[in-house]
Amino acid sequence: MLKLKSEVTGTVWKVLVNPGQDVQADEVLIIVESMKMEIPIAAERAGQVSEVFVAEGEPVAEDQVVIHLE
Repeated sequence: MLKLKSEVTGTVWKVLVNPGQDVQADEVLIIVESMKMEIPIAAERAGQVSEVFVAEGEPVAEDQVVIHLE
């Protein structure tokens, strides 16, 4: 299992995937807004999303786990 983390503190702007969805390497899964910039969180490898831990509009902290990828 791969734990994807937010690289910055900010707010979840968009969640682009759902649990059970197959994703490709480098596919953007979540976009975090921080200091008026949009920071994408992408899959490091191909796999399937097993859990999404955040929702749009929620705050996130740096290094917070946002997705588990199988």
